[in-house]
Amino acid sequence: MSSTAISLNEFLRTRRSRLRPEDVGLPDFGGRRRVSGLRREELAQLAGVSVDYYTRLEQGRVGNPSDAVLDAVARALRLDDEEARHLHRLARTRPGGGRPGGAPAARASAARAAAAPQRVRPTLARLLDAMIDVPAVVMGRRMDILAWNRPAVALLGDYGALDPAERNIARITYLDPASRELYEDWAGCARENAAFLHLEAGRRPDDPKLIELIGELSMRSAEFRHWWAEHPVRDKTSGLKGFRHPLVGRMELVYETLRPADDPDQALVTYTAEPGSPSDDALRMLIAWDADQVRQTTEPRAAGNATRPRA
Repeated sequence: MSSTAISLNEFLRTRRSRLRPEDVGLPDFGGRRRVSGLRREELAQLAGVSVDYYTRLEQGRVGNPSDAVLDAVARALRLDDEEARHLHRLARTRPGGGRPGGAPAARASAARAAAAPQRVRPTLARLLDAMIDVPAVVMGRRMDILAWNRPAVALLGDYGALDPAERNIARITYLDPASRELYEDWAGCARENAAFLHLEAGRRPDDPKLIELIGELSMRSAEFRHWWAEHPVRDKTSGLKGFRHPLVGRMELVYETLRPADDPDQALVTYTAEPGSPSDDALRMLIAWDADQVRQTTEPRAAGNATRPRA
């Protein structure tokens, strides 16, 4: 696995750097510290392991650390639940890729499976068709956009106009200038994308397309390089997102991420507004306007022609 994509060493160093001795009940004897945050020996003391062991762990030279040790390190670093799970995944990834005990053939098979094209689940496609008043997309591995409905086109843009290889949420956020105008807090959205890609890299360290995506974003976006180096980790779940739409102005929409229990590699992401709010009025107006544009465009066509793009 490319060191650009994933690094236990960098993850632990960034988490040590955000803590000070006084934050964790250790005395600070003053003087200039060579590194910001906790030293390795201080972290080892808090976790109850030797300095040598922790150093080897941070450098990825411990083949199969126990859950107890990793949990102790997570507590010492005050990691949240998602960060702690991420630590467990990273600590069990070999420096050269793969996991302890995994045969090369099995790792190669996993890499091929990760790189295989995804197709939207039929049930999720039917849900998209039924959601005529709710913008929604289906997100696959690496934040690829697998499918979307017409309200999503009105809100987020026409993914059908993009080459399939460009239909990726993180790629659009960082590389499409229009996204900086659409999202009220573009920096927050962009950092969340970097955090989710770090999570994906921990889950799929042998995914060549993910490595390629991270490499492209690192080369083409200074912001991505900055946030990637911070090693944020965050799943895509739910939250409030502000939009500045060129047609209807400002909206505050709640996004919700719904994953099938038997296929968590696909997620339905929906956008809704508080009922009766100005944002609700603006969203309804936008969807109605877009539907009118579609009718005007498709009326001359023969009946039965599809109007909704599909990935």
